[in-house]
Amino acid sequence: MSALLQFSQFVQKTFALWVLLFSGIALMLPEGFVWLRAYIPWMLGIIMFGMGMTMTVGDFKSVLQSPKAVGIGVVAQFVVMPGLAFLLCQLFQLPPEIAIGVILVGCCPGGTASNVITYMAKGNTALSVACTSVSTLLAPILTPAIFYLLASQWIEINALSMLVSILQVVLFPILLGLIVRSLLKQKVNAYIQVMPLISVIAIVAIVAAIIAGSKAQILQSGLLILGIVVLHNGLGYLLGYWASRIFKLAEIDCRAVSIEVGMQNSGLGVALAATHFAASPLTALPSAIFSLWHNISGPALATYWAAKSRVTTLEPKQNLDTDS
Repeated sequence: MSALLQFSQFVQKTFALWVLLFSGIALMLPEGFVWLRAYIPWMLGIIMFGMGMTMTVGDFKSVLQSPKAVGIGVVAQFVVMPGLAFLLCQLFQLPPEIAIGVILVGCCPGGTASNVITYMAKGNTALSVACTSVSTLLAPILTPAIFYLLASQWIEINALSMLVSILQVVLFPILLGLIVRSLLKQKVNAYIQVMPLISVIAIVAIVAAIIAGSKAQILQSGLLILGIVVLHNGLGYLLGYWASRIFKLAEIDCRAVSIEVGMQNSGLGVALAATHFAASPLTALPSAIFSLWHNISGPALATYWAAKSRVTTLEPKQNLDTDS
């Protein structure tokens, strides 16, 4: 088991590399991955089941302990990212298919990877977990409602059908994971440690499936979508951080909210696009590219903040040595 855990940790640390590698292979050999599109909702369900198995009552106690910080994080998640998506679509006059995809990923809750990135960034990990949990539980209502409000000018949207989809692939698997953990308790601890590896494999497969099924569209519009995703993600980090600063949260809380806002559950965006907009494959691309990009930008931001924390920690000692 120790060898498997070491391998799991290695794969998690090199997550972005695997996404890049298999995206490249999917572009060259699309027939090897395109068949996975039919299983995207199931793969996302497995990821959410794993998230449910890792959640505890303590995660929700954090909400009661820091209601202000959690409230700011969740509100920013469902205001900043959808709002930015809509503004970018208007500013760049994006084609309808791409605009729908950009707004869809903007309306998704925070991604589970944000918790690991917050830990790496020396942020408040408990706050990150609480924000992810609350935004995910609110997603069945808020994601279709906000998406309908912002994207209905481009396409007819069945918000009720989307709500049912999110319940099926997000909320039910999470609740099932919580139930399994509460019933089996200590027996599932060994399996919980392997769940991140399964989640990484599932996300890589989801991204590869979308890339494989959208090769022609990527060659035509890939750079445009990548540019929009980079702006969306970067501005999400920035506005999430400064929203926290305005409300005078501690630095570690600001980092957690920034990462929580900037990193989306792009797997959900892909699953919703594949289910509800299958006739327009391009709508899933922003979510797939977002999944690729935020797993590059997130670790980069975490590395910067971690280095900054080390410097801050060392400064008092260095000053003390100078005085002596």
